[in-house]
Amino acid sequence: MPRSLSEVVFVDGVRTPFGKAGEKGIYAQTRADDLVINCIRELLRRQPQLPAEKVEEVAIAATTQIGDQGLTLGRVAALLSGLPKTTPGYSVDRMCAGAMTAVTNTASSIAFGAYDVAIAGGVEHMGRHPMGEGVDPNPRIVAEKLVDPSALVMGSTAENLHDRFPEITKQRADEFAVGSQRKLAKAYDDGKIQPDLVTVATRHDERGWGLATADEPPRPGATVEGLADLKTPFRPHGNVTAGNAAGLNDGATACLLASEQAAEELGLPVGMRLVSYAFVGVEPEVMGIGPVPATEKALGKAGLTIEDIGLFELNEAFAVQVLAFLDHFDIADDDERVNPWGGAIATGHPLASSGVRLMTQLSRQFAENPDVRYGLTAMCIGIGMGSAVIWENPHHPDYAGYSGTQGGKGENPSATTPSSDSTDDEKGAS
Repeated sequence: MPRSLSEVVFVDGVRTPFGKAGEKGIYAQTRADDLVINCIRELLRRQPQLPAEKVEEVAIAATTQIGDQGLTLGRVAALLSGLPKTTPGYSVDRMCAGAMTAVTNTASSIAFGAYDVAIAGGVEHMGRHPMGEGVDPNPRIVAEKLVDPSALVMGSTAENLHDRFPEITKQRADEFAVGSQRKLAKAYDDGKIQPDLVTVATRHDERGWGLATADEPPRPGATVEGLADLKTPFRPHGNVTAGNAAGLNDGATACLLASEQAAEELGLPVGMRLVSYAFVGVEPEVMGIGPVPATEKALGKAGLTIEDIGLFELNEAFAVQVLAFLDHFDIADDDERVNPWGGAIATGHPLASSGVRLMTQLSRQFAENPDVRYGLTAMCIGIGMGSAVIWENPHHPDYAGYSGTQGGKGENPSATTPSSDSTDDEKGAS
């Protein structure tokens, strides 16, 4: 018999502070699975009206699924987060878009009616598990010239993108990167970032015990002049540097998704409604162009145009990748609709976790901008892919669904300051 699809809403999202990968990073002795477990616990704490048994799926992404990022991470994290043993879980890998894929997978299942409430997120501990650890690429992919060898090195693909679009100069990329740093610093000063950060208990040989309460990668004092002298590790006299690209980072994210009906019945807040999404493949040698066709496809499915999008959260894996997107859609480099709180060049990019960071920030920005009806989250993906997800603002006057707001539109009751309390389990993470 015919089946009607359910509307899917983004209820709430959180993340750990992002750390620098390596022995000196804040998470050098913290397990990857404990990072995402902290996020899941915080989501449940923020929504006390949600019975734990109502969470019917946990999908967690990781790019390098070995060690403490392996063993069907979604299921293990669900058990260790205090969810019932009846709650299933699974792992996702779509490289940088892992968490984004976890969201669209579980959202599709909610829309189909397989379940009503799910948690989706991602984690990447690049200090413990560098991208590519343990992999064995089939040599035929290069030998048979399916891809150029540069396609397997993400920084090289960014250099290739500079070649394709010579108007995107190194100076322009550096200027964009400095803007990202400044916007994130202002967002911190204005208290925009802190409400969604989950405090993590840490241990370090040199620092001892501590609490991670803020992102470690930002360089708020960065200048265009300072970035100009950085090395170009992927090509002599190239364009891509550590200053205009995201770094190697550790961190986790998680979000709560629900059918609109379940959200209303359970009294859950609504941060935004899923409108459409798309994943596409592109030439692996220029994987950074992926968000362009993905966005065009998502817009087409939604019956919208780029002019309908009032807020953009674009992952800044490399400045050139974002600038190529902006040029294609005739958007200025400094357009205030784009990454208003800074992006991955400043915050960091723990690969598979980043998609939910984009979504969580868009949700908060919707609450502050009830005049904006639609927003976009998009990112490029290794081995030549792109993804885009379009969302609708429940605070907009034309929104017809359940908004979930308490006390009138424009307020977001889920955006509360997280607790700094740490459990014994968290203190024992190593």
